[in-house]
Amino acid sequence: MKRKLSGLFCLVTLIIIADSCSKDKTIVKPVTITNNTPVTLGLYEYGTDSGRRVFMPVTKIGTQSVNYFTVFDTGSSGMTMDAHGIIPASMITTSGIQFTGDSTVVNGITITSQTGKLSYGNQTSLIEEYGYLAYAPITIGDKNATSSAKRVPIFLYYRVYDKTNNKDITVNHSLDIFGVGPGTSYANSLIASPLTFFNINSGLTSGFKLAVLQNNNFSSTGTYVAGLLNIGLTSSDISSNGFIMHPLSNPGIGGYSPNIPSTITYSGQTVTGDVLFDTGTPQVSIIENKLATTSTGNLPANTVVTVTTNRGFTYTYTTSNTSNLTAVENPNVTGDYRTIFGIDFFVKNEYLTDYTNHQIGLKNN
Repeated sequence: MKRKLSGLFCLVTLIIIADSCSKDKTIVKPVTITNNTPVTLGLYEYGTDSGRRVFMPVTKIGTQSVNYFTVFDTGSSGMTMDAHGIIPASMITTSGIQFTGDSTVVNGITITSQTGKLSYGNQTSLIEEYGYLAYAPITIGDKNATSSAKRVPIFLYYRVYDKTNNKDITVNHSLDIFGVGPGTSYANSLIASPLTFFNINSGLTSGFKLAVLQNNNFSSTGTYVAGLLNIGLTSSDISSNGFIMHPLSNPGIGGYSPNIPSTITYSGQTVTGDVLFDTGTPQVSIIENKLATTSTGNLPANTVVTVTTNRGFTYTYTTSNTSNLTAVENPNVTGDYRTIFGIDFFVKNEYLTDYTNHQIGLKNN
């Protein structure tokens, strides 16, 4: 059965009639019943070995039924969509989307004149997307379960530039992102996690919980896995289900950051710094060590790596030749100071983001 996300609020009126004469007043006492059931959706686990991703299906944008698979990404905030196939090709050029005025409505999508740029990667490998702030009704999920929101801000991109190789590239929606991070997009501060724009039931806190991914569900054709994502958090999710909660800081630009102060140890080395747990990194986790040489590369197989957060969450794994691949890089070379643990982390751990209270929960499985 398809389930739609809606703000359910039931008001039950309990009428108590006093057992006396007909002149006695009827006493009406309102009783509020809240619904604290999260909406649960499945995701697709795709890929093998070091090229794995998890995807959120998108089945409707504006007035158009579509069939796009967006990368479910805990490492970014906001939804990005390729304009091609969504609006008429005649409107799209390498220099922008062509329309007059402050905004236009096409296929139920409101495109504003506010432009922006998003960058992915680091100084050694950089991809740039150019696009516009747009708004559209969105339906996510597939035939197994869906949820809809009336007006979601998205980054509608028209051009992708490979800065490393100095050329434009065609991506055919392969860079569409469903960014569920706690902050806002660097392209436009009005763009945030699309999950914050879906109504949640009245007894829940705004946020999501991601169940543990299963190794045997990753496949070259993609495997639908029911129940991976809960939209909306219960009070027990936040306080008593075993998650270690990490309050987030707000540096200003980009809003609340998903980066968590931590200590990383490996091969006799100890590194302190911010850590990002990122479903959008499909291949190699990256430890940023300012003492590393530029040629360190991947750690050898059977290397033990441990990360301990500032709130006492600990995760240990062992590298191999096909999984838990981990590189060591120098932030002075990459331009990125964060240590990033990719999708392999989510095969062993549960993860939640509490948008209301600005915190991330981590739990060993």
